[in-house]
Amino acid sequence: MDAPSHLDFAQRIVMNTPRRQFLGLAAGLISGTTISRSFGEQPQWANPVHRVANAAMSIPKSQSVPMDSPGKVALRRGLQMAQDSLEVSKAEVRDYTAILVKRERIGETTGDHEYMQLKVRNRKVSGGKLIQPFSVYIGFLKPTSVKGREVIYVENRNDGKLVAHEGGFKGRFLPTVNLPVDGMLAMRGQRYPLTEIGVENMIVKLIERGEKAMRHEDVTCEFRKGAKLKDRVCTVLEVTQPTRHPDAEFYQAQVFMDDQLNMPIRYVAYDWPTTAGTPGSVIEEYSYLNLQVNVGLTDADFDPYNKTYNFYS
Repeated sequence: MDAPSHLDFAQRIVMNTPRRQFLGLAAGLISGTTISRSFGEQPQWANPVHRVANAAMSIPKSQSVPMDSPGKVALRRGLQMAQDSLEVSKAEVRDYTAILVKRERIGETTGDHEYMQLKVRNRKVSGGKLIQPFSVYIGFLKPTSVKGREVIYVENRNDGKLVAHEGGFKGRFLPTVNLPVDGMLAMRGQRYPLTEIGVENMIVKLIERGEKAMRHEDVTCEFRKGAKLKDRVCTVLEVTQPTRHPDAEFYQAQVFMDDQLNMPIRYVAYDWPTTAGTPGSVIEEYSYLNLQVNVGLTDADFDPYNKTYNFYS
């Protein structure tokens, strides 16, 4: 998929119903990891990052929450699908590639869309032993200010640090560096650390935030079928929290579930409107375009000395 063709991807989403300095580079990558939700029928895909490897087992079951409104009934449905999807992800999805398009609000400023080639190997454990560490490669495609930037992170490698280098003109002079994933430089301009990127983390976030939303009586939730993200047909789950509770992280959130893959491929969260009848501003937005699962990624895909990369060229 040619990244430039996605520049206007937001305008192409059709629903049938209704900044920067070099060492801030780890940033743009991390995002694809936030609130999501799962719907579709029986999910068949992705698996969780090490931070949340056991999250599905520790999350309270929805049965303890009273089902006293249509909104909660629908949200319960989405939560159960997410929990099922996470379990299947752990068992069946080894790796995937995608074009990740992200936009985030940092402080009071919402940045531009950033486009990046993403490769991920999911964390796998067998017999209590780690047999496949969580691994990430990111190559920035747009905008020009970040094009050519590359980042690699592999769990339990390089003293837990990511490897990164700048792109463009600056990349000719600045060296490849190792940075703590949650350090000040790596987190500059980022909402989340790199260890939280990916579809599986997105599912975990969905479950966590969905469980919070279930506590509030005025939460509403609805499913919409026939939406499209590029060429993918999706079911959309839209959750709205009219009241700004201390634990509520969004006013409204939409998750696009790919009907064929049974995987969430887009999440966007909006803040509470400042004026009645007007839309709220975007808090965070992540789209996984051209998602391909179980493509057979190898150690070479996460090796900074790979000759197809430019870390040490």
